[in-house]
Amino acid sequence: MDRYLRIKQNQFLRNLADSGSLNYKKMIQPLFCVESIQEKESVKGLPGVFRDTNTSIFDQIESDLKNGIHQFLLFLVPEKKSDTSLEIDFYQSTIQKIKNKFPEIFLWVDTCLCSATTTGHCCHFDDKGKIDLVRSLEKLSELALVYAEAGADGIAPSDMMDGRVLSHRRKLDDNGFLSIPIMSYSTKFKSNFYGPFRGAAESAPSFGDRSSYQLDVRDFESAIGTSIRDANEGADFLMVKPGLTSIDLVSPIKEKTGMAIGAYQVSGEYASLHYLSKEGFLNFEDGLVETWNVFRRVGTSFLITYGARHAKRIFE
Repeated sequence: MDRYLRIKQNQFLRNLADSGSLNYKKMIQPLFCVESIQEKESVKGLPGVFRDTNTSIFDQIESDLKNGIHQFLLFLVPEKKSDTSLEIDFYQSTIQKIKNKFPEIFLWVDTCLCSATTTGHCCHFDDKGKIDLVRSLEKLSELALVYAEAGADGIAPSDMMDGRVLSHRRKLDDNGFLSIPIMSYSTKFKSNFYGPFRGAAESAPSFGDRSSYQLDVRDFESAIGTSIRDANEGADFLMVKPGLTSIDLVSPIKEKTGMAIGAYQVSGEYASLHYLSKEGFLNFEDGLVETWNVFRRVGTSFLITYGARHAKRIFE
């Protein structure tokens, strides 16, 4: 099944691919479900964003639905960290319960290892400290299949391992999940703007940084090349991250691939508006709308933003 057939079969995917102007129906709300906590927690720097328990997340989704949001990007944070096994029970039960209670939503699930490994990295390493690409792809694609089997509507690989889109597509197709779309973090830079997220997802690396697999912000050609590669490997949607500091790449990637290009307004970008507002330098919602208008101006087809739950009210 090709991407165009997958997209045509689903109204939510048609909304994302629509070349019309950015609106709240083209926005995706991130959610964090954390196994180790007993009560929902605020995320520092991100007003109105929480680390939810496996029960409080239902109230959050219900509230978001009332505010016009139907697409979500779920980050699952297991209690046990391991470099050899996956917390499949937690992943499966959380996704199943969400989809059973809210069959009307479209649930994307982030596919990465950073919240599950002891290292906080998005991959596994060999005995010499080098990325073990084969083992990393095996685990990541296994995770993608676990999500699909549990009822996830879409897979969103964020790890930036070479070849992971092709690996995921083959794993899904071989197991009968031909209609599950892949929304790839196709152009993702090693950035200073991920701080609040790493606290929320328990994903800060315990050593080094992610220079060996995330993109160098200075490299224009590779930033376009990785999106072209992911398109060729079977991604249904492409994404630039961080959103505002990658804004110059939306148009050339769209021209090269002919695909809908989204952006992720990351935690540091969102938090900067909060802290500027806190100090009295701007009105938070005015600043937020200004950034959204920039995304709209450059032709972004969809937007992942922590403020999606406010978008319908703000736009209307």
